[in-house]
This record gives sequence, C-alpha cells and structure tokens, in this order.
Amino acid sequence: MIDGVVVGRVAAVLRYPVKSMAAEPVEQVDVSWHGLSGDRRWAFVRPDVHSNGFPWLTLRHRNDLNDYHPCWVEPESPDRSSLVVHTPTGDQFDVTAPALAAELGAGVRVMKLDRGAFDTLPLSLITTRTVKSLETLLGTELNVRRFRPNLVIEAFSTAPFPEDEWVGRALTVGTAGMRIDGRDKRCVVVNIDPVTGRRSPAVLRTIAAHRDTRLGVYASTTRPGHVAVGDPVVLHPGPPAKSLGDVGGPVAPRQAW
Repeated sequence: MIDGVVVGRVAAVLRYPVKSMAAEPVEQVDVSWHGLSGDRRWAFVRPDVHSNGFPWLTLRHRNDLNDYHPCWVEPESPDRSSLVVHTPTGDQFDVTAPALAAELGAGVRVMKLDRGAFDTLPLSLITTRTVKSLETLLGTELNVRRFRPNLVIEAFSTAPFPEDEWVGRALTVGTAGMRIDGRDKRCVVVNIDPVTGRRSPAVLRTIAAHRDTRLGVYASTTRPGHVAVGDPVVLHPGPPAKSLGDVGGPVAPRQAW
C-alpha cells in the first residue's frame, strides 16, 4: 500500500518531440531518468550562435513553431522510431530532411539529443486549478499548452495554486516516482497563444506581479515508471527520495520551450 495522500489525477500527458514545436498529446508514456520517453529528443540550432551562447531555435525566435507538429511514427517506442514533422502548409518531412531545416531559416540545422534538450529539470507539471486562477487574474481564458507542461494535473485541493505545496516533496504518478524541486520561472514564451501565435504581454506581466514570475513546478525522476491519463497523483509525507541530480551527477540542461 502506498504511503501518501491522493492529491489529484493526471488530466493530460504532453511531450514535445522537437524543442519549441507543438505538443504531442499521448494517453500513456514511460518515464525515465531523462523525463518522458520521446520528449525534446530533437532540436533545431540557429546559425548565429557562438560556442557559449544559447543555440536553440525556439518560440522566442519564431512564433509559428507551434504550427509545426512533430509525431513519432512509433509513438510507443520513440527511442527507435523515426520522427515526422507536419508543417503549416500541409507538407510532411522527416525531422532530418534538409528541406525542413531550410524552411526554418538559412543555416539552421537539426540536432538529436538522446537525453533530451532540457534547461533545468526534465519534467514540468501544472494543475488545472493554477491555470484557472491565472485566468481569473487576467480575465480571459488560456490554453494550458502555452505553459508547455509535460503533465497537466487535476488537483483536488481548493488552493488557487496547489502545486506550490508540493515543492520539496515526493510524488508517485502512475508507477513513476518524482521529486518536486521548485517552481517554474517563466519567460516570454507564455505570452504566445499556441493556436493563433498572437503575443499577449499581459500574461507574463500578471505572473510577474502576482507570482514572482513563477507558475507550475519542475520535477526530477526518482523512480522510472509509467504514467497514463487518469492515473492518481500521490503526495508522500517526509523528505523526498534522491533524484537523478543527487545520485547521477548534473542533470542535462532543459529548455521548457
């Protein structure tokens, strides 16, 4: 029997096969030390970057990257699957096709990252209640995908931002163990509507004014496992188990774009 309290359930599972492109929603997924299977395993690199600069082509550079929809040909086995990208014009390219890189910009090239292209930690979570609370502050509806989470959680708490209370604690989600390491500091990407591409600066301004620019949480894997939509989310008492960052050296960089 699991020692803990059920604090919610998984409402959606989202992975991003290519950094900053559209989400690929899945009903279930394996969770490894490096996040969701198939998450951010490819990225496009800008040509005008020095060796110590930020190399990735992201939504900060092109609003329309959300209109590029990558999908694994074998979604249950992304580690051995090819990846195709559906473009805004209806074309379909293998992710390695030179024509796709050329469409994204002169000198742009693609890179495969077996451990994922991450900035801080390999997992991000947000609750539906947090999104609703931000909608109330803004006075407008928001698509949860603008926050680019991996797991969307329907929390049972009535608190306006329930996941804040999970920081520093351990969760079991499905059969996977996770440690909630901190709140997610947001950038201008949250201003971009994932459907229309329009920018709404009020979104980040509101998060900054009311939330110290933080919304949702980052997590690391403490036990590889499996997560599916509808799975319970269990919050455990006491200090969390060690994560990859504790036992296996530094965590690979993560970009939540």
